[in-house]
Amino acid sequence: MFTNRVAADRDRPALWIKRGATFVPLTWSEVERDVRRAAVALVRLGVVPGDHVVQLSENRYEWIVADLAIQIAQAVHVPIHAPLTGEQISFQIAHCTPRVVLLSNADQARKLASCVERLPADTRYCSYDPCDVTIGREHVAPFATLQNEASAGDGAALEARANRELRPETVATILYTSGTTGEPKGVMLTHGNLVSNTAGTVAAFESSPDDLRLNFLPLSHIFARTCDLYTWIASGTQLALATSRDTVLDDCAAVHPTWLNGVPYFFDKVVRRLRELKRDADPAALRDILGGRIRICCSGGAALPDAVFDFFTERGVPLLQGYGLTESSPVITLTAPQHVRRGCVGQAIPGVEVRIADDGEILTRGPHVMVGYYKNQAATDEVLRDGWLYTGDIGALDADGFLRITGRKKELIVTSGGKNIAPVYLESLLTQDPLILQALVVGNDRSYLTALIVPNPDVLHAEIVARRIFALTKAQVLRHPRVLALFEERIRERLKSVSPFEQVRKFTLLDRGFTIESDELTPKLTLRRKMIEANFAAKIEAMYGESDT
Repeated sequence: MFTNRVAADRDRPALWIKRGATFVPLTWSEVERDVRRAAVALVRLGVVPGDHVVQLSENRYEWIVADLAIQIAQAVHVPIHAPLTGEQISFQIAHCTPRVVLLSNADQARKLASCVERLPADTRYCSYDPCDVTIGREHVAPFATLQNEASAGDGAALEARANRELRPETVATILYTSGTTGEPKGVMLTHGNLVSNTAGTVAAFESSPDDLRLNFLPLSHIFARTCDLYTWIASGTQLALATSRDTVLDDCAAVHPTWLNGVPYFFDKVVRRLRELKRDADPAALRDILGGRIRICCSGGAALPDAVFDFFTERGVPLLQGYGLTESSPVITLTAPQHVRRGCVGQAIPGVEVRIADDGEILTRGPHVMVGYYKNQAATDEVLRDGWLYTGDIGALDADGFLRITGRKKELIVTSGGKNIAPVYLESLLTQDPLILQALVVGNDRSYLTALIVPNPDVLHAEIVARRIFALTKAQVLRHPRVLALFEERIRERLKSVSPFEQVRKFTLLDRGFTIESDELTPKLTLRRKMIEANFAAKIEAMYGESDT
């Protein structure tokens, strides 16, 4: 796909990256030159076909170059999420035993240096930014120097060889699922998996060379990698790399994207921002804040609240849901602009089958399904049965093939009364309220449900001022009877449509949010329930105590 794209659009703008204070374009031929040199540098580091190459980096131009260069070298790309701790990273490196580890900077190198006893021997380390760190006895080499010394002509030969020798069944990447529970598992995806899924995704939308995607989701996650990076290559559109996940709206103003892929948390944050600016009633404000040219927004990774969907739809900005897993490359279903159904995650993309098991679990099969988990046959056999991938999600298909997600099989709460409850749905209802930024519902083996609630500090402050509630400290605010009564009222209002056994009877207001850094959120911002419950065990127990009978 990359070779054909460069041949077709060699001198067209391809990629916009931030240099200094402005975004500048690179052409397809400029990207190809850098990719070819990086491939030669990898081979000179000892990489041979089938070797594993780890990349531990935030989103940046070098990430894209390395991904394509690793494929040209016929190696297997193992991207690792940049926010992970040294211990988490060293586990994944030790498990996949790479020939080379590519690091973004000295901070990432220091994480590994602190866990050197867990790392495999004979692995080479390189950094994109200057780095004076030594990992064990291995000095971290400057990758830019190795790349600049390489010949693009030698890279062209490697590229031609890769196009001759790679097969659809060749493993292209191993992605360690962060997961909401348990030890990470290495998902093996082939070139055939990735290309088929990219083609099916592109087929759902019309695009033009002037379309510009702004990427801000981590490329180490398969959602962004397939739906931003590979669809960019397949469709011949343009791609811009956001400066950071905190600058997305500023970057929208700078590059004027026509397309945004994001998670529900981001789109909800946009809605909240417009409300804070008192511009939520202005029909043009949403399009303006997203750069003025926005044509399509796509949401995945978690459940999208109906209220957020409605906000975008009512203002003429399509917010289309999709659904998938790392194990399915990732797209299983998509909502196309001409086929939208509120509360649904779309229909199966071309070549993909979906069915619902007797217990409600969503199953899928097709060319998008992984070949298995690396060095974990037992886990592979658990989810791959008779050609079907068992997703672990609960859902339903309507007569037109639209899929609705109702919960996560392993995240179902079973109360002591035997009631099965989907906490994700309840949490999505709660976080529709502007006062509630995050929520975790608890109640497994308990007689009633409780919730950990993270207030939206700006909205709460406005309520305190408006209601003339006096408190000296943040802790006093979160314990104030009138504040607690306000949240109780809002929780009751949000859950008025659910059954009595799905009501939250007690809640605790937290003084901090759930974060990736605290290991309470996955990189795609879904809740890691066991970690959150462990970190707040005392607060949870206090909500039950002797009354849980």
